[in-house]
Amino acid sequence: MKIVVAGSHGLIGTALVGRLRRDGHAVQRLVRRDASGPGEVSWDPSRGRLDPAALEGAGAIINLAGAGVGDKRLTEAYKREIRASRTSTTGLLARTVARLDQPVPVMLQASGIGAYGDQGDDVLDETSPLGSTFFAGVVRDWEAAAAPAAEAGTRVAFLRTGIVLSPAGGAMRRMLPLLRLGVGGRLGSGDQYWSWITLPDEIGAIVHLLHADVRGPVNLVSPQPATNVEITRELARALHRPDLVPAPALALRMVLGEFSSEVLGSIRAVPSVLTASAFRWQHPTTADAADWVASQVGSRRVAAAR
Repeated sequence: MKIVVAGSHGLIGTALVGRLRRDGHAVQRLVRRDASGPGEVSWDPSRGRLDPAALEGAGAIINLAGAGVGDKRLTEAYKREIRASRTSTTGLLARTVARLDQPVPVMLQASGIGAYGDQGDDVLDETSPLGSTFFAGVVRDWEAAAAPAAEAGTRVAFLRTGIVLSPAGGAMRRMLPLLRLGVGGRLGSGDQYWSWITLPDEIGAIVHLLHADVRGPVNLVSPQPATNVEITRELARALHRPDLVPAPALALRMVLGEFSSEVLGSIRAVPSVLTASAFRWQHPTTADAADWVASQVGSRRVAAAR
């Protein structure tokens, strides 16, 4: 199957493209530079430029594009960039799909569990109301931008991804060095729920949704959300390190600014839609996830030594 992927060079996109190609799919990557080969197509979402021919004959579109939410301090300018980087890419893809003679059957659109905002210990599934935070507002606009594709008959599923656990990047990129030094304790009180998923399960869920008859929001998280302190303790255990030094909430707010609300906020999301569609996790528990992360750290050390 021909699959068009936008946002293919990040943590998730890189792993996903590799998996799709191993599965025998013809992957067409959308890139914001001159194309360097037949597997790439140049586009410019900020100027609304995308050749419809790039989407013709595709069995699916997977859009993961968007500026990193934790990469920079959340100034007003960067907030605008975060929102625009998502709505412009999604809107351009959706409008282009709607103009095709034969709509693309499936569009898997990136989103996030930040949609729900801080709701404490409340269990949140895909029917739960969205929150009122900045990121919840971004998700509203982000998902709404896909409407033209859905109206044209494309099955659109929104990938509301949680915290992706992988030593290759994401949240672990900052946490693992501290944990390996034995100073990676809880963040704030540690009582806040983190809804997480390992990178292999994230990729497996996306591949699963290419074929599962699912549309609308899908929480891409493990079936066992855990508190920050529970996750930290399991990671420290798997790495054979203590977790003794906490990061006070005040210090996190000073360092991270408004983004600290995403670290200290509590989102207890559960994957009701994935579960109902018979998806199977490789790492359903925090212990499973921590052991996998630790094994990958070991593998990367061996590779580096060679």
